[in-house]
Order: sequence, then structure tokens, then C-alpha cells
Amino acid sequence: MELRRFTRAPLEQTLLFVKKDHDEYIEGTAKDISLGGMFIETPTPAPFGAELVIHIAFGKDPQEYALPAVVRWTRPGGMGIQFRLLGARETHAITKIVGHK
Repeated sequence: MELRRFTRAPLEQTLLFVKKDHDEYIEGTAKDISLGGMFIETPTPAPFGAELVIHIAFGKDPQEYALPAVVRWTRPGGMGIQFRLLGARETHAITKIVGHK
């Protein structure tokens, strides 16, 4: 039984993330996404509870988005993040990926 609040869609998109109050950008790959968050595959996941900004462009869209997030869980090779408050453009872009009209 699926217990997630939001439907997830598979994704294969390179991104950069940075911890709040840091200036070191770390590379990762978004593997799935929903309006609630995403899984990021990375050899250097941020610790549980870390506040991040995810910098990502979706597909052929040249617009780069800065998505505020918090780490909700980690495992070797990746982390699950929950989005903080997203703007209308970010919400619309994610909604198009997930397939809601």
C-alpha cells in the first residue's frame, strides 16, 4: 500500500545542492520527484535535518529553479528531501513532470 501523500514520477536529472549558510555546491542526480520532495542520488548526502537549496533545470526547460528543502532521511548513496515553501513557477514545473493537469 502506497502511503505517500503525493504521487511520485521517475526523473533522471543532474542537479546541484548547497547546505544553508555554506558555499560548497555538491552534485547529485534527482531520481524521482513529487510536489512534496525528491530522492537525490549522491555519494555525499547531507545529514538528516540539513536545510538545502536544490538548483535544478527540468528537461529541456532552460529555466533553473532554486528549491528550498530539508533532508528527511539518508542512506549510503543518497537522501530523501522534503520541499519547503515553493513558488507558483516551481509548483507548476513539478506538476507538469508528475503529470497532473
